[in-house]
Amino acid sequence: MINNWFKTTLLMAAIVALFGVVGMALGGRSGMLIALLVGGAMNLFAYWNSDRMVLRMYQAREVDAASGGTFYALVAELAGRAGLPMPRVYVIDEAQPNAFATGRDPEHAAVAATTGIMRLLSERELRGVMAHELAHVKHRDTLISTLTATVAGAISALAQFGMFFGGDRERPNAAVQLVIMILAPLAAMLIQMAISRAREFGADEGGAAISGDPEALASALSKIEAHARGTPLATADLHPETAQMMIVNPLSGGDLQGLFRTHPPTQQRVSRLLALARQHG
Repeated sequence: MINNWFKTTLLMAAIVALFGVVGMALGGRSGMLIALLVGGAMNLFAYWNSDRMVLRMYQAREVDAASGGTFYALVAELAGRAGLPMPRVYVIDEAQPNAFATGRDPEHAAVAATTGIMRLLSERELRGVMAHELAHVKHRDTLISTLTATVAGAISALAQFGMFFGGDRERPNAAVQLVIMILAPLAAMLIQMAISRAREFGADEGGAAISGDPEALASALSKIEAHARGTPLATADLHPETAQMMIVNPLSGGDLQGLFRTHPPTQQRVSRLLALARQHG
């Protein structure tokens, strides 16, 4: 867990440093400030409204203790174990097995799971999955995603500023500026994806701690990976920006390899969880 947070901290420091270098090279102090303000305003709006937007996008229906049955009771039990307020609970009528958490903080959190994942997994495995999602809530990963998206968006805005207005004209090295304009947004995207992968590892470990059953989550991930690839999720294909929210990549085209993954390789996640299970007996 400490290793994942350390990695996240280093990556966030890297993206902030990248913003500083790009800002001074292309926009100077004034351009850098404008880009950060614009990016911050856009992502602040998303931070406060993204939960409602994404739940509506996936046509999720809210359930309660009466309509949610065992699934609702399972989430309530895990939230209590995690020391979290009870999140809103949603069900998505989709065949692909998947789940996600959203909300700006633990007091305004929501968790959602597809009917496909409920049919596929045993109750024990589903419990492992929802513990993973509640770990995202406990770790405030939505806030981390918003902060990195703000800085990455500001870097892209600065690059566009340079494309249209020629960068900071007080700086004579046009060739260096051109390279920065092209490569800086790509570098910011890669750092964002690396942060996303680190947070998935962190949620796996946190979920294992909440449920007390790392093997259940490992088994669930293997099953989900095997079935999700052959079962499309149309909303995710139309809105690929939501893919990083899911417990496994939902896109029918499959994950890009290496640095372009939004999720760590499932087998690597499973191996870590099984090692964690052995460590704790």
